[in-house]
Amino acid sequence: MNYVIHAPAAGWKTSVQLPASKSICNRALILNALSYSPYEIRNLSDCDDTDVMIKALDSNDSHFDVKAAGTAMRFLTAFLSKIVGEWTITGTERMKNRPIRILVDALNSVGAKIEYMEKDGFPPLRITGSALQGGEISLDGSVSSQYISALLMIAPTMEKGLVLHLTGKIVSKPYIHLTLQLMKQYGVDSKWVGSTIIVPPQPYRPLPYTVESDWSAASYWYEMMALSDHAEIELKGLFKQSLQGDAAGVELFTQLGVSSDFQSDSVVLRKNGNVCKRLIYDFVNEPDLAQTFVVTCAFMNIPFRFTGLQSLKIKETDRIEALKCELLKFGYVLTDTDGAVLEWNGERCEPEAHPVVATYEDHRMAMAFAPVSLVRKEGIEIAHPEVVSKSYPHFWEDLENAGFVVESK
Repeated sequence: MNYVIHAPAAGWKTSVQLPASKSICNRALILNALSYSPYEIRNLSDCDDTDVMIKALDSNDSHFDVKAAGTAMRFLTAFLSKIVGEWTITGTERMKNRPIRILVDALNSVGAKIEYMEKDGFPPLRITGSALQGGEISLDGSVSSQYISALLMIAPTMEKGLVLHLTGKIVSKPYIHLTLQLMKQYGVDSKWVGSTIIVPPQPYRPLPYTVESDWSAASYWYEMMALSDHAEIELKGLFKQSLQGDAAGVELFTQLGVSSDFQSDSVVLRKNGNVCKRLIYDFVNEPDLAQTFVVTCAFMNIPFRFTGLQSLKIKETDRIEALKCELLKFGYVLTDTDGAVLEWNGERCEPEAHPVVATYEDHRMAMAFAPVSLVRKEGIEIAHPEVVSKSYPHFWEDLENAGFVVESK
């Protein structure tokens, strides 16, 4: 099934209740379990990734299928390694090709017992859960912050706690800070000095918790504002002081003509009339925003050079290649360097007559390209639009409520 999206008339207005932050939900679920909390977490997301986590943590089964949920695979691997019993964990074919050796080696070095069931270095995994010794280890911080967060969350339950030395250029630092801040809210103290994070052994403290809305999801509405001539968008559940690293998109979008007016529990987007001639940015701390800004800049005809994208190759798909392929269909020739830099210098080629955006089982591909309907009279056609369920199940409904026409084909 494909969707064809047509934009509303100029001057459109909408108010959107964004989904809860998937990043916060999945961390809070693990911390809630580790604290043996009697409280239910409020405002949990109904996206696929969070649903997988909820079912796994509520299950009495010993076999877990996390499907395409990368955070669930990493977080549950660490969590199950300390839960006494025998467990197996698997996922989709794509998940079976997403590396996990760095995390498995780290866990095994602190006393875990994890084996590969098929291909060495990749899921599915067989885990024999037991008490973990902990201690002092080094970990490559240039690959994925989820490995680091997975280790940190179980660190205070280890007999010796954990001293984690991070090597290389650390990616997605705000996600690590998010993990440590949430751990602190659940009563666990830690120290981050230089490239070393120290978490002493200590108990978690249960508490009632409410999840804020998702800044990653907000980025697509910012993109719509940037690509619109006249619009007004209110995004509910967002706060200026946020734990989420992707809130950095607020400042970056000011360079693409979008201002943010924060209310008590929402933000109103408006045009500010200021658009840069070229955008240069290092996304090492906000890799999930890269697709949004690549597509926005291309269709605003703003040349760009984006660095810090090394983690994009091990996401739901190789996002660098996916962006190059799909934008080429529209006549934009992008180049990449060393799997970490993506740029467009304004080079164009003949576009396809009827381009269809492939989504590669990646929710962010669908949502990053949907706003392009605002600058194409013929709208935009997107294949496998159901992929948005991974993080934003009501995305298409929210578009329709804003006046977009979403047709099945």
